[in-house]
Amino acid sequence: AIAEDTPASSDNVPVYNSVPYLTPENTTFGGQIEGAAVDKDGNFYAVNYKGSKNETGKVWSKQAPFFKDKKTVDAWFNAIRFHVNSKGVQEAYIGDVSNHRVVRVTSTSSKCNSLRAEDFCKNINILQPNDIAIAHSTGRLFLSGMNYTENSKVGDGGLWTCDSAGNVKKLGEFYRTNGIEVSPDEKTLYLSEAINKDGSVISNVIKAFDLDPKEGTISKNRTFVDFGKLDKSAATDIDGM
Repeated sequence: AIAEDTPASSDNVPVYNSVPYLTPENTTFGGQIEGAAVDKDGNFYAVNYKGSKNETGKVWSKQAPFFKDKKTVDAWFNAIRFHVNSKGVQEAYIGDVSNHRVVRVTSTSSKCNSLRAEDFCKNINILQPNDIAIAHSTGRLFLSGMNYTENSKVGDGGLWTCDSAGNVKKLGEFYRTNGIEVSPDEKTLYLSEAINKDGSVISNVIKAFDLDPKEGTISKNRTFVDFGKLDKSAATDIDGM
C-alpha cells in the first residue's frame, strides 16, 4: 500500500491513510515481499521479485527486475538500502539472511542497465541480517537480526555495524530485534525489540541510542516508545522503520 499525499489529523498528529498499490491481481512480487527502499530518483524497490528469495525488483513507478544473485543460489534477500558514495555513484546494499552478508550492487552504466555485485561485509556470526540502516555521511551500515523463538531471551536479537570499508563489528545483543533506522541528523539510532512468551508476543518497544556515525559506537540505551503503554499494541510486531 502507499500513503495518500494529504494527511488527516488526529489530536494534532498527522494520520496518513493507505491505499492499495500492489494487489494479488497485479503484483509481480511473492508473499515474502519486504525490504522497502527508495533510490535517489524516488524509485521504490523490494525483495522477493517473482517470488524468488535471491531476487529484488522495482515496485514504483513500474514493476521491473533489479538484481538477482545468480551465483549464490541459496541467497535470501530481506533488506535493501540505497546510498550515494563520495564519487556520486549510487549503491544498493542488500542483506542476505542465509549467508550472513550484505551485498553491494553498483551501476556500471548511466542507464543503470549493467550492475556489478560484490560482498561488502560478511561474517558468519552476524545474526542474519534482517534489516539495514545507513549513516549517509560516513557510509556506515547498521544491521539487525533475530531468532524467532517461543520464549525470547537476550541474544535472540543482535546489532552489528559495517564501516565504509566493510569491516564488521558487533554492537550488542538484545531480545528479538527487527526494524532499525538512523535519524536524519545521524545523532540517534533506533532499534525495535520484541519479547515472546509461550509463543505469544508480549512486548514491543523501540529503543534509542546516542550514535557516533563515524566510529559506529552507541551509548545511552533507552526506550523511545513502548507500544504496550502507548496504545496497548504490544502484541503487534514491528517489522521495519
